[in-house]
Amino acid sequence: MLFLQFALAMLPILWLIAALSGLKMAGHKACLIALLLTALLAAFHWELNAACTATAALEGILNALWPICLVIIAALFTYNLTLKTGAMELIKKMLAGVSRDRRVLALIIGWGFGNFMEGMAGFGTAVAIPASILVGIGLDPISTVIACLVVNSTPTAFGSVGVPTVTLASVTGADILPLSASVAVIQCLLTFVSPFLMVCICGKGVKALKGMLPITLTAAVSFTVPWFFTAHWLGPELPNIIGSICSMGCLIAAAKIFSRKPEEAYAIQLSKTAAADRGISLGEGMKAWSSFLLIFILLTSTSTLCPPIHNAIAGIQSTFTVYAGEGGNALSFSWINTPGIMIFLAAILGGFIQKASVRDMCQVFAETLKKYWKTILTICSVMATAKIMGYSGMISDIAQFLVAAAGPFYPLIAPLIGGLGAFVTGSGTSTCVLFGGLQSETAAALGLNPTWMAAANVMGAGIGKMVCPQGIAIGAGAVNQIGSESKILSAVFKYFLLYVILAGILCYIGSSLGL
Repeated sequence: MLFLQFALAMLPILWLIAALSGLKMAGHKACLIALLLTALLAAFHWELNAACTATAALEGILNALWPICLVIIAALFTYNLTLKTGAMELIKKMLAGVSRDRRVLALIIGWGFGNFMEGMAGFGTAVAIPASILVGIGLDPISTVIACLVVNSTPTAFGSVGVPTVTLASVTGADILPLSASVAVIQCLLTFVSPFLMVCICGKGVKALKGMLPITLTAAVSFTVPWFFTAHWLGPELPNIIGSICSMGCLIAAAKIFSRKPEEAYAIQLSKTAAADRGISLGEGMKAWSSFLLIFILLTSTSTLCPPIHNAIAGIQSTFTVYAGEGGNALSFSWINTPGIMIFLAAILGGFIQKASVRDMCQVFAETLKKYWKTILTICSVMATAKIMGYSGMISDIAQFLVAAAGPFYPLIAPLIGGLGAFVTGSGTSTCVLFGGLQSETAAALGLNPTWMAAANVMGAGIGKMVCPQGIAIGAGAVNQIGSESKILSAVFKYFLLYVILAGILCYIGSSLGL
């Protein structure tokens, strides 16, 4: 009976994998079919009534629109507006002043700035904004998305100023500082190797590391070391932020120290305008970067790092329950203090600084919505599917079977359970809510350290975000490759397998050592 429950509950997940990687179906079509399949299974096998099924789907759609789709559209609007004003060409030239090597810029923007965006905002910004900038300066769109998805798997635990790990602590009852330290220990190796993989992916092969080892090693060490000690000493709120700032500074210095003319295959190409000999003044540079600088300023000043402003606007929200059955989650809509609103505000202010008219902004916004409606539909479908699976009991049935099947080897699959949760929900925080308690309770029953298993769950959640349809749709939309979701999933799946196997081994070794 337990296996039957597991097999049926896995059908929507297996369908998505088959549809996206095997059938090469467009993301929005595959996810709509998955939603229909999930609703039918929930209604006829798990006996979730029509009202509960419909309201569970509605809760998922609302959760997708605000704040996830809001963040994505805001990020894409920001990028498209910089194209409209010509600021991206100046940004491109300024980055070329740091290095003309695409691999170096991939590390600075995709690794350093991407980890910063994850630490500050999360919700897909760490993929959408860095990927759009890197494609804007000439990197291959598909390779860029894959690289950003891979490296975004490790900072997830401390993303959005530590929300996933803070949530995990509240769900499991673990002390926050020991939990934060365990997360840093269990993820340390994967975090360290991520920039090496980014260079290989963006450079389309291991040969891309030739001549790049000093700079790539700088990227790995300058992020991982401060990230690790911040997690141990200060907790989960600041590791990504402190680590990324250190890393970006060290990478820029390393690019100057180890600078050399890149091979033609790795050199960025400037337009005739951007390649002109005339230098860029400080004022022109600030103007070109104004939207992204304002994103940094607004996200920082409204986060918990600045309590007076954060506390003043945090209460401007609406909270209500949508789900018609028992145990419904309360949805909170923060109308001002949410990353999407801050990014939109930064984009509009930056647009005025760059001399964009209101008409230009409205045109860019309308074009962005028209261009990315399939991405929005995909994300709404995935989130609705996740909510129905959660409320019907399908997700818990999957986890219970895996726990029963693994027995004493449970630590080997603990990260995989977190990965499955993230594949369905697309969220590290939601995965911690779904499976955090299960992981720690199972650990206690097996005589293992519950804090270590909870850390394995959030590590798996980050890994699962590599292959979740929601994240892939964000990446495809950010680089104007809507319809290529199946291609991205097929390419990124091998990195998912590599990470989840390594994570399982690390978790097992750690539990064997009594960590």
